[in-house]
Amino acid sequence: MPRIDSEKFYKAALKQYGATAYGLHWASDAHQSLRFEKILTFLDEDLRNNTLVDAGCGFGDFYSFLHTNGLHVNKYIGIDSLKEMCDIAREKTECEIIRADITKVRLPVADYYICSGALNILTPFETELFIRNCFSSCTKGFVFNALYGDKKSDTYNYITMQTIQSLAKRLHVKRIKFEEGYIKHDITVGFFK
Repeated sequence: MPRIDSEKFYKAALKQYGATAYGLHWASDAHQSLRFEKILTFLDEDLRNNTLVDAGCGFGDFYSFLHTNGLHVNKYIGIDSLKEMCDIAREKTECEIIRADITKVRLPVADYYICSGALNILTPFETELFIRNCFSSCTKGFVFNALYGDKKSDTYNYITMQTIQSLAKRLHVKRIKFEEGYIKHDITVGFFK
């Protein structure tokens, strides 16, 4: 059982802040962009021949980030569990946006899966299901960021290096890459095949 109701959590922020970084519970636009930049450094330099699924896509901001920076993917698909997020993402990106609970459904196959922020309020069990499902659905790799450390919270989910390495071992990840220190209590992780 989730520790909080994610639908209420995000709907309240969306109502208060609209389709902004704050509406996704980010501290700022700058922090959201920095996280996107880190994810981008883990992906192929030339994304034009790759399909990319944005797991927990929110408003489709990663797609907008790519286009703002002159980068294009062969195909972008966003997935989010909230109807309001999906509606906004469809309008902003004009791409395929799927409404689904990533922990429970079969996902489309893509070269890369990325996730920015969607793990932050899941339970540890849900986090593992989410990562497992995304990694099994990619052909090249899954890159995600998460809150990092052994901090305990009633709202947020923090992941430790021990958890990351243990999960990578169980998933038979061929190569793992990570970067921390760019934002306090944040880590970007790449699981590659």
